[in-house]
Amino acid sequence: MSVTSALFDLDGTLVDPAGAITSGIRHALVAHGLADPGESRVEALVGPPLQVGLRTIEGVTDTNIDQIIATYRTRYEEAGMDESKVYPGIIELLQALRRANIYVAVTTAKPVNIARLLLDRKGLTEHLDAIHGNDGEHGAMGSSKTHIVAAALKDAELDASSSVVIGDRYYDVDAARENSVSSVGVAWGFAQGDELSHADLLVNTTQQLAVALLGKQAAKSLELEPNVMQEGAK
Repeated sequence: MSVTSALFDLDGTLVDPAGAITSGIRHALVAHGLADPGESRVEALVGPPLQVGLRTIEGVTDTNIDQIIATYRTRYEEAGMDESKVYPGIIELLQALRRANIYVAVTTAKPVNIARLLLDRKGLTEHLDAIHGNDGEHGAMGSSKTHIVAAALKDAELDASSSVVIGDRYYDVDAARENSVSSVGVAWGFAQGDELSHADLLVNTTQQLAVALLGKQAAKSLELEPNVMQEGAK
């Protein structure tokens, strides 16, 4: 895989929310008088904009969804961001990509202002060339991330044929395909079942991801632990 630009998803790919997203959503639902749907049900919501995912929960309506999201965002900014952890080897990988003159950006469905705040708090912004996300909670195209990847390609005039999208959900794989970009699925995030089966490559650790993006020799020099990986929010 010859790579000149790497476009990373955020939650479940670069950062382990450590339960902050799922527990925050459950807290917000209960705070507004709705039943707690449970951890496994809420895990499936991680990825698309909350305005899309929350509507699949019983009791969430046009009337209460904005208040539920506001409650979630308040708790997330107060505590959830600090609970989140950068996955093992990610900072070393981002540094190595930049040293190799590979363009590095984040392409997330999060509102871009929230993404920037999280990346700043986790010390990742300095290792990135750009951050792309939705302008607000609703997202321009529902759960699709096609427009976000397209914006990243256009803004930096990237070559799609040597770009790659890295993410943990099928939204990332679909966005890559719809922009004629290769995709790498990461198995340590929030993927449900075999949803990453259509990715061009599936990796289980940051070491394997480094090999895919940099080649074996360059990846070996990073001395990443071959078998150490956190697992999503679980």
